[in-house]
Amino acid sequence: MRWWPKLARLLIIFCLSILLLVAMANWWVVKSTEANVFTDLHNFRGRQVALVLGTSSKLKNGSANPFFENRIKVAAQLYHEGKVSHFILSGDNRTRYYNEPMEMKKALIKMNVPDSAITLDLAGLRTLDSIVRSKEIFGQDKITIITQPFHSYRALFISRFYNIDAVALVTQDPENQTPVSVSVREYFARAKAVLDLYILNTPPRHLGEKETIQR
Repeated sequence: MRWWPKLARLLIIFCLSILLLVAMANWWVVKSTEANVFTDLHNFRGRQVALVLGTSSKLKNGSANPFFENRIKVAAQLYHEGKVSHFILSGDNRTRYYNEPMEMKKALIKMNVPDSAITLDLAGLRTLDSIVRSKEIFGQDKITIITQPFHSYRALFISRFYNIDAVALVTQDPENQTPVSVSVREYFARAKAVLDLYILNTPPRHLGEKETIQR
Protein backbone atom coordinates (compact mmCIF):
# COMPACT_ATOMS: atom_id res chain seq x y z
CA MET A 1 0.00 0.00 0.00
CA ARG A 2 3.06 2.28 -0.18
CA TRP A 3 1.90 3.50 -3.58
CA TRP A 4 -1.24 5.12 -2.15
CA PRO A 5 0.46 8.13 -0.42
CA LYS A 6 2.41 8.84 -3.60
CA LEU A 7 -0.74 8.67 -5.71
CA ALA A 8 -2.58 10.92 -3.26
CA ARG A 9 0.22 13.50 -3.45
CA LEU A 10 0.18 13.37 -7.24
CA LEU A 11 -3.58 13.88 -7.30
CA ILE A 12 -3.33 16.83 -4.92
CA ILE A 13 -0.56 18.41 -7.01
CA PHE A 14 -2.59 17.84 -10.17
CA CYS A 15 -5.74 19.43 -8.72
CA LEU A 16 -3.82 22.39 -7.33
CA SER A 17 -2.14 22.90 -10.69
CA ILE A 18 -5.50 22.95 -12.46
CA LEU A 19 -6.90 25.45 -9.98
CA LEU A 20 -3.83 27.65 -10.40
CA LEU A 21 -4.19 27.61 -14.19
CA VAL A 22 -7.88 28.47 -13.91
CA ALA A 23 -7.06 31.35 -11.56
CA MET A 24 -4.38 32.66 -13.92
CA ALA A 25 -6.77 32.45 -16.87
CA ASN A 26 -9.38 34.43 -14.93
CA TRP A 27 -6.84 37.09 -14.00
CA TRP A 28 -5.79 37.41 -17.66
CA VAL A 29 -9.35 37.61 -18.99
CA VAL A 30 -10.44 40.24 -16.47
CA LYS A 31 -7.30 42.42 -16.38
CA SER A 32 -6.95 42.55 -20.16
CA THR A 33 -10.53 43.74 -20.69
CA GLU A 34 -11.70 45.68 -17.63
CA ALA A 35 -10.78 49.06 -19.16
CA ASN A 36 -13.49 48.49 -21.80
CA VAL A 37 -16.28 47.69 -19.33
CA PHE A 38 -18.59 50.64 -18.64
CA THR A 39 -21.46 51.12 -16.22
CA ASP A 40 -22.63 54.73 -16.75
CA LEU A 41 -25.20 54.62 -19.52
CA HIS A 42 -25.71 58.36 -19.81
CA ASN A 43 -22.02 59.18 -20.31
CA PHE A 44 -21.39 56.12 -22.44
CA ARG A 45 -19.94 56.52 -25.93
CA GLY A 46 -20.12 53.18 -27.64
CA ARG A 47 -20.61 51.73 -31.10
CA GLN A 48 -23.70 52.16 -33.26
CA VAL A 49 -24.33 48.40 -33.49
CA ALA A 50 -24.94 46.60 -30.20
CA LEU A 51 -24.73 42.89 -29.60
CA VAL A 52 -27.18 41.79 -26.91
CA LEU A 53 -26.13 38.39 -25.58
CA GLY A 54 -28.96 35.99 -24.94
CA THR A 55 -30.32 34.48 -21.79
CA SER A 56 -33.65 32.91 -20.90
CA SER A 57 -36.51 35.29 -20.26
CA LYS A 58 -37.75 33.05 -17.44
CA LEU A 59 -36.15 31.38 -14.44
CA LYS A 60 -36.68 27.68 -13.74
CA ASN A 61 -39.55 28.51 -11.39
CA GLY A 62 -41.32 30.42 -14.17
CA SER A 63 -40.70 33.91 -12.81
CA ALA A 64 -39.12 36.69 -14.86
CA ASN A 65 -35.34 36.51 -15.24
CA PRO A 66 -33.82 39.78 -13.99
CA PHE A 67 -30.71 39.22 -16.13
CA PHE A 68 -32.92 39.22 -19.23
CA GLU A 69 -34.99 42.20 -18.11
CA ASN A 70 -31.95 44.31 -17.24
CA ARG A 71 -30.26 43.65 -20.59
CA ILE A 72 -33.42 44.66 -22.47
CA LYS A 73 -33.89 47.78 -20.35
CA VAL A 74 -30.33 48.99 -21.00
CA ALA A 75 -30.58 48.18 -24.72
CA ALA A 76 -33.81 50.17 -25.09
CA GLN A 77 -32.35 53.13 -23.20
CA LEU A 78 -29.30 53.17 -25.47
CA TYR A 79 -31.53 53.22 -28.53
CA HIS A 80 -33.79 55.98 -27.27
CA GLU A 81 -30.79 58.12 -26.30
CA GLY A 82 -29.42 57.73 -29.83
CA LYS A 83 -26.30 55.86 -28.73
CA VAL A 84 -27.16 52.68 -30.64
CA SER A 85 -28.91 52.49 -33.99
CA HIS A 86 -29.11 48.73 -34.50
CA PHE A 87 -29.15 45.56 -32.43
CA ILE A 88 -27.94 42.04 -33.05
CA LEU A 89 -29.93 39.83 -30.70
CA SER A 90 -27.93 36.65 -30.36
CA GLY A 91 -28.85 33.54 -28.43
CA ASP A 92 -30.05 29.97 -28.31
CA ASN A 93 -32.88 28.79 -30.55
CA ARG A 94 -32.89 25.14 -29.61
CA THR A 95 -36.61 24.41 -30.03
CA ARG A 96 -39.79 26.11 -31.22
CA TYR A 97 -40.60 26.69 -27.55
CA TYR A 98 -37.21 28.16 -26.56
CA ASN A 99 -36.00 31.08 -28.64
CA GLU A 100 -33.88 33.65 -26.82
CA PRO A 101 -33.45 36.11 -29.74
CA MET A 102 -37.17 36.18 -30.48
CA GLU A 103 -38.03 36.80 -26.82
CA MET A 104 -35.53 39.67 -26.76
CA LYS A 105 -37.06 41.10 -29.92
CA LYS A 106 -40.58 40.99 -28.48
CA ALA A 107 -39.38 42.71 -25.32
CA LEU A 108 -37.55 45.47 -27.23
CA ILE A 109 -40.53 46.13 -29.48
CA LYS A 110 -42.68 46.53 -26.35
CA MET A 111 -40.21 49.22 -25.32
CA ASN A 112 -40.73 51.06 -28.62
CA VAL A 113 -37.64 49.86 -30.44
CA PRO A 114 -38.65 49.38 -34.11
CA ASP A 115 -38.37 46.07 -35.89
CA SER A 116 -36.14 47.74 -38.50
CA ALA A 117 -33.47 48.28 -35.84
CA ILE A 118 -33.28 44.60 -34.94
CA THR A 119 -31.44 41.66 -36.48
CA LEU A 120 -31.83 38.17 -35.02
CA ASP A 121 -28.90 35.82 -34.69
CA LEU A 122 -30.51 32.45 -34.12
CA ALA A 123 -27.22 30.56 -33.99
CA GLY A 124 -25.65 32.26 -30.98
CA LEU A 125 -25.42 29.02 -29.06
CA ARG A 126 -22.39 30.15 -27.04
CA THR A 127 -20.72 33.47 -26.31
CA LEU A 128 -17.92 32.55 -28.71
CA ASP A 129 -20.44 31.89 -31.48
CA SER A 130 -22.26 35.17 -30.88
CA ILE A 131 -19.06 37.23 -30.98
CA VAL A 132 -17.58 35.58 -34.06
CA ARG A 133 -20.85 35.68 -35.97
CA SER A 134 -21.26 39.39 -35.30
CA LYS A 135 -18.15 39.88 -37.46
CA GLU A 136 -18.17 36.99 -39.91
CA ILE A 137 -21.91 36.91 -40.64
CA PHE A 138 -23.15 40.41 -39.85
CA GLY A 139 -20.02 42.29 -40.91
CA GLN A 140 -19.37 44.20 -37.69
CA ASP A 141 -15.85 44.86 -36.47
CA LYS A 142 -16.98 47.50 -33.95
CA ILE A 143 -19.66 46.57 -31.43
CA THR A 144 -21.16 47.47 -28.08
CA ILE A 145 -21.77 44.36 -25.99
CA ILE A 146 -24.73 44.38 -23.59
CA THR A 147 -24.68 41.83 -20.80
CA GLN A 148 -24.06 41.43 -17.06
CA PRO A 149 -20.72 42.46 -15.47
CA PHE A 150 -19.54 38.90 -14.76
CA HIS A 151 -20.10 37.94 -18.41
CA SER A 152 -18.64 41.05 -20.03
CA TYR A 153 -14.96 40.22 -19.50
CA ARG A 154 -15.16 36.92 -21.35
CA ALA A 155 -17.15 38.46 -24.20
CA LEU A 156 -14.58 41.23 -24.59
CA PHE A 157 -11.69 38.76 -24.35
CA ILE A 158 -13.11 36.74 -27.24
CA SER A 159 -13.71 39.95 -29.21
CA ARG A 160 -10.09 41.04 -28.82
CA PHE A 161 -8.86 37.66 -30.04
CA TYR A 162 -10.90 38.10 -33.23
CA ASN A 163 -9.78 41.73 -33.73
CA ILE A 164 -13.20 43.19 -32.97
CA ASP A 165 -13.19 46.68 -31.50
CA ALA A 166 -15.64 46.11 -28.66
CA VAL A 167 -16.78 47.84 -25.50
CA ALA A 168 -19.27 46.54 -22.98
CA LEU A 169 -22.05 48.41 -21.25
CA VAL A 170 -22.97 46.26 -18.31
CA THR A 171 -26.31 46.12 -16.55
CA GLN A 172 -26.90 45.97 -12.84
CA ASP A 173 -27.00 42.51 -11.33
CA PRO A 174 -30.30 41.57 -9.70
CA GLU A 175 -30.24 43.34 -6.34
CA ASN A 176 -26.51 43.90 -7.03
CA GLN A 177 -25.81 40.26 -6.29
CA THR A 178 -24.85 37.48 -8.69
CA PRO A 179 -25.77 33.95 -7.50
CA VAL A 180 -22.79 31.90 -6.38
CA SER A 181 -23.59 29.17 -8.91
CA VAL A 182 -23.45 31.71 -11.75
CA SER A 183 -20.14 33.13 -10.51
CA VAL A 184 -18.56 29.69 -10.23
CA ARG A 185 -19.77 28.71 -13.70
CA GLU A 186 -18.37 31.90 -15.20
CA TYR A 187 -15.05 31.40 -13.38
CA PHE A 188 -14.50 28.14 -15.22
CA ALA A 189 -16.03 29.47 -18.45
CA ARG A 190 -13.27 32.08 -18.63
CA ALA A 191 -10.63 29.37 -18.41
CA LYS A 192 -12.49 27.42 -21.07
CA ALA A 193 -12.45 30.50 -23.31
CA VAL A 194 -8.65 30.69 -23.05
CA LEU A 195 -8.46 26.99 -23.88
CA ASP A 196 -10.85 27.37 -26.84
CA LEU A 197 -9.01 30.34 -28.34
CA TYR A 198 -5.34 29.61 -27.75
CA ILE A 199 -5.11 25.82 -27.65
CA LEU A 200 -8.12 24.12 -29.22
CA ASN A 201 -8.88 26.76 -31.89
CA THR A 202 -12.57 26.05 -31.34
CA PRO A 203 -14.70 27.39 -34.22
CA PRO A 204 -18.33 28.54 -34.06
CA ARG A 205 -20.77 25.67 -34.48
CA HIS A 206 -22.58 27.43 -37.32
CA LEU A 207 -21.63 30.15 -39.77
CA GLY A 208 -23.43 30.50 -43.10
CA GLU A 209 -24.12 33.27 -45.59
CA LYS A 210 -23.29 36.88 -44.80
CA GLU A 211 -26.08 39.25 -43.75
CA THR A 212 -24.14 42.48 -43.49
CA ILE A 213 -25.76 45.20 -41.40
CA GLN A 214 -25.31 48.68 -42.84
CA ARG A 215 -24.36 51.16 -40.13
